[in-house]
Amino acid sequence: MSCRLAKFLIPVVLVVGWFCFVSFGKGVPGGPLVLYCGRSKALVKPLLDQFKAETGVQVQVRYAKTAQLAVALVEEGLQSRADLFWAQDAGSLGVLSKSGLMASLDPKIVDSIPPQFHNRGGQWVATSGRARVLAFAPLRVSREELPQRLEELADPKWKGRVGWAPTNASFQAAVTAMRNSWGEDRTKKWLAAMKINGTRNYAKNTPILKALAAGEIDLGLPNHYYLLRLKANDDQFPVEQQFFVPGDIGNLVNVAGIGVLKYSSNQELAMEFVRFLLSTRAQQYFSKQVFEYPVIDGVESSSRLVSHERLLDLAPSVNLDELSDVTDTIAMLKEVGLL
Repeated sequence: MSCRLAKFLIPVVLVVGWFCFVSFGKGVPGGPLVLYCGRSKALVKPLLDQFKAETGVQVQVRYAKTAQLAVALVEEGLQSRADLFWAQDAGSLGVLSKSGLMASLDPKIVDSIPPQFHNRGGQWVATSGRARVLAFAPLRVSREELPQRLEELADPKWKGRVGWAPTNASFQAAVTAMRNSWGEDRTKKWLAAMKINGTRNYAKNTPILKALAAGEIDLGLPNHYYLLRLKANDDQFPVEQQFFVPGDIGNLVNVAGIGVLKYSSNQELAMEFVRFLLSTRAQQYFSKQVFEYPVIDGVESSSRLVSHERLLDLAPSVNLDELSDVTDTIAMLKEVGLL
């Protein structure tokens, strides 16, 4: 290569390299959005396709477990490519907001949903609600017999008849909420009493429901939507579910939620994506296709869900940011002998 040609090419290579770094490293304003997503591809893709059809904006997605993505974002810091973080639970969003990695959302976005569905600092909002419920086998237990409060499950009358999933993230979030609502001692005593009472351990929510159907147990503690999905395929599936009394911690409404990364150079476009997920059309998708609760009022929901107003009445008052304290919950579960 001649010196003259080299002098010409080197600046070109440097410029192209810089452009690639900006375009694919941190993003350019108006360019593709980069979403770190802890929700499943099957659930998310229809919404991404609709967003692109409406705006022309492509969303590049990194799929993984929510906790893994939260750790990655903390490690990447300001070098992260991510514009948005869509999490399966509130705890991981709380970790990032406390780490100072989340941008403040447009106040109009935050104010568009009830306070139960966003964090107090306004760095993230819920996209759908996921409620804890009491599932039961109606052939063996009538609704009139059911305990009215979560704490009553430790009664000797339910010895060996209840199932839960101590290793499951949704259960651990529920215990974290209990610790913040009941306090450490009361929560630990209840967990120990449940263990002594012969509560059966399952790996996750669906096996609890199948155990109910098979007659292994009579009561279980899953998230609400697992049964609704089973019922959608088999309306005769022999399990039902209901809430505890209004405000009981057993009715915890955890959320899937989303926030914009503080160091994103596409913040306005990212905010637009958040607005899209809170739109009526997107919220109806969560309700009718996924059987999760909408976080805005006025949505035509699945008939299998309680109303928006009823859900707010049933839900306990919980600071969702506090669900990030899972480490101490895991320590307590280990101490009690559940992990």
